[in-house]
Amino acid sequence: MIDWTEPTFLKGGNVKLIPLAKAQQEDLLAAASDGELWNLWYTSVPSKETIDRYIATALQELEARKSLPFAVVDTTTNTIVGSTRYCNIDLASRRLEIGYTWYAKRVQRTGINTSCKYLLLQHAFEQYDAIAVELRTNWFNYRSRNAILRLGAKQDGVLRNHKIDHEGNLRDTVVFSIIASEWPRVKRSLAFEMGKYGG
Repeated sequence: MIDWTEPTFLKGGNVKLIPLAKAQQEDLLAAASDGELWNLWYTSVPSKETIDRYIATALQELEARKSLPFAVVDTTTNTIVGSTRYCNIDLASRRLEIGYTWYAKRVQRTGINTSCKYLLLQHAFEQYDAIAVELRTNWFNYRSRNAILRLGAKQDGVLRNHKIDHEGNLRDTVVFSIIASEWPRVKRSLAFEMGKYGG
């Protein structure tokens, strides 16, 4: 079986995904500063005060074989514009989640997210032989919920009082998934959407 946490490079359309590294700190912070994304209370985006912990936690989860974090690079400018990762990896059940995804404001609604999700889903289903890929988001992150549905994922349910966030607030988490048998149709749909952006 392939080690799902081996360093992985993915490229296609207008993006490439490269392993997250400590040396990317300034570039990641610059991307997050575009729109001051850390002010969105329902997301987990690093700020100047939290960037060290954000990267350290991601790399600790990588070391523990729980996650595979990426920096997202816009190939048209060759700059880091966000981050995403495989997380909650369950090798025994061949399942994982795509999460911790955020993008600089300037590349939102440009096709970057569609290209990223296409690459991640394709790799999960076609290389890892995953049986299911989950996507989760905060109940109040309506934009994210709609974006996940547009990918072709189906809502599995809502985990109520699922987490306590960094401010002590209770979070309801909406769970979506795409299963292996759905991937061919989702792949076709995503490829069509990428074509709209020249991907």
